[in-house]
Amino acid sequence: MPDNFSQDYLLNKQIKILQPLDGYRASTDAVLLSAAVKEKEKNLRILDVGSGTGAISLCLAHRLQSLNPQIFGIELQQQLCELSNQSAKLNGFDFLTYLNADISDKKLFDLLAPCSFDIVITNPPYSDHDMPSPNSSKATAHNHGDLNLTSWINFCLKMTKPFGQIYMINRVEALPEICCALQKKAGGIDIIPLYSKSAQRAKRIIINFQKDSKAPCRISEPFITHQADGSYTEKAEKILRQGTTFADIITI
Repeated sequence: MPDNFSQDYLLNKQIKILQPLDGYRASTDAVLLSAAVKEKEKNLRILDVGSGTGAISLCLAHRLQSLNPQIFGIELQQQLCELSNQSAKLNGFDFLTYLNADISDKKLFDLLAPCSFDIVITNPPYSDHDMPSPNSSKATAHNHGDLNLTSWINFCLKMTKPFGQIYMINRVEALPEICCALQKKAGGIDIIPLYSKSAQRAKRIIINFQKDSKAPCRISEPFITHQADGSYTEKAEKILRQGTTFADIITI
């Protein structure tokens, strides 16, 4: 196991997660994104693309464990992948496996077959133009390298079954590129705008779309994470602490 890590918790200490002390660490984005997944069927195959410390898929594993899912994560950074696999073991999620791989490497398809996942979920790097962090782990997680957002989305579509679901979180300004990438490839687009506080503009969105669908786009009511005093709103508390899903508390 890598050195210099901490054991932290998600969902009000219901989930243990190992994270590097100096490097990429999970944020509330991961828990929010996991809460967007509304499917509850048995035997789902789920793929977490760019899984980081595993926070998204760990939350999903916790919620869906009684339904016999099979969950995989793909992570470029070996240290994060090793820690994620240790986190899965700590929580008893023997159906959750992380692979250290590059999504631009076609050899990956020898391990995971295209068009084989019911759900693909991803928190891709947010930017191809921001100044990279001096910390190499954070820079890799936050900034696009040779693979831009459109290429990332195309990979997610490639891995999803026909009419499967894809969930993503990103900055609001990425929405035009996301919509262009989905033209004639996916539909049924549901957008949840995320606001830090009610008086501010939305900075992030959660976007869910269905491969091969031609259904129209819908935008939900705003989801506000913080009150004026900086504490979480009641709805945010339900998601971040209690493991409630968006489908249970907002209308799309």
